[in-house]
Amino acid sequence: MNSESCGRPRLAVISALGVFEILSWGSSFYLLSVLAGPIAAETGWPMVWIIGGLSLGLLVAGLISPRVGAWIGHRGGRPVLAFSAAIMAAGLALLGLAPALPVFVGAWLLLGLGMGTGLYDPAFATLGRLYGAEARPAVTSLTLWGGFASTVSWPLSAFLIQHVGWRGTCFAYAGLQLAVSLPLILLVVPAAPRLPVQPGNVAEAAPVLTPAERHAFRLFAGVLTLGGTVMTLLSVHLLTLLQARGVALAAAVSFGALIGPAQVAARVVEMAGRGRHHPLWTLTAAICLVALGLGMLAAGLPAVALALVLYGAGNGIYSIARGTVPLALFGPARYAPLVGRLARPGLVAQALAPTLGAVVLAQGGPDALFGLLVALAFVNVGLVGLLWQAR
Repeated sequence: MNSESCGRPRLAVISALGVFEILSWGSSFYLLSVLAGPIAAETGWPMVWIIGGLSLGLLVAGLISPRVGAWIGHRGGRPVLAFSAAIMAAGLALLGLAPALPVFVGAWLLLGLGMGTGLYDPAFATLGRLYGAEARPAVTSLTLWGGFASTVSWPLSAFLIQHVGWRGTCFAYAGLQLAVSLPLILLVVPAAPRLPVQPGNVAEAAPVLTPAERHAFRLFAGVLTLGGTVMTLLSVHLLTLLQARGVALAAAVSFGALIGPAQVAARVVEMAGRGRHHPLWTLTAAICLVALGLGMLAAGLPAVALALVLYGAGNGIYSIARGTVPLALFGPARYAPLVGRLARPGLVAQALAPTLGAVVLAQGGPDALFGLLVALAFVNVGLVGLLWQAR
């Protein structure tokens, strides 16, 4: 396919999806990073329930992801992504209006539907449906856009809170979903050619895999599950773990800020390679860098900055591997529904990981959590080795 084979210049489609992803992540996954404190201070709601809203949303996203992937595989991604923008706007509006904690938590059910239909995996599936076997460069470019989500959303959220409060911030993000995200999807992202619908429920259609492919699928699902667990555990508990290693809070925040630029830099390097190597090499590099960075942190080495840069670089290209490995292993025809199925375990793991980390910290302290992170990371290295064999 050439760059305009789907009716729009490919650069325009990727750029539209890139802006959409920045706003989707900023309006959901990264929202409570800045808003949780002000919400608790104003309402007096327990922090565990405030953060629990995000966990509930991720759980909903994981539960619906196979059906979302199957739908995109048959009908294309534009209606799904448009639904995501609309339902996120509704969820954010309800969040801002929430008079009581149950309504606040209920709003995260809507945001979970938005995450399940609008974060990376549905966007990857959309690109796979549009560009088929040539989708790999588009997936890589999209993750480069997504790498700026926290860079944009955290300062924007802080600015909005200062001027309009946390409720006004939710309303502002709802407005951005309707005024920016929804028009971008409807006006720029083309409709995919429709495929013949198989008898039965489209959402329940499952791609047929050979026994060898099922083995590779299970291994890769395991990699995504452990990868999602590690990423979320460290994201939520990083400052606590660094302070346990004797790093002052201000320095810990500065060290943590290195992860985002490292992610983007690693994605730029991956893009420069122009897809000359198999995506499993990208996955291998990602998981090994994550394991090396966590190992350095757990060992108490003084090179905290280097450890977090290595971790950030690994996490950055891990996002690329999530989208490109299934395309290489299973081909474009089954890509969208398989991406949806693969998304479920990682999202469920992300939903449960904060609670798991809190329990480990309470029972065993920071050293126990460091040990768990390193163990999970190195088990993942082993799973990637088995995936090479299964290939």
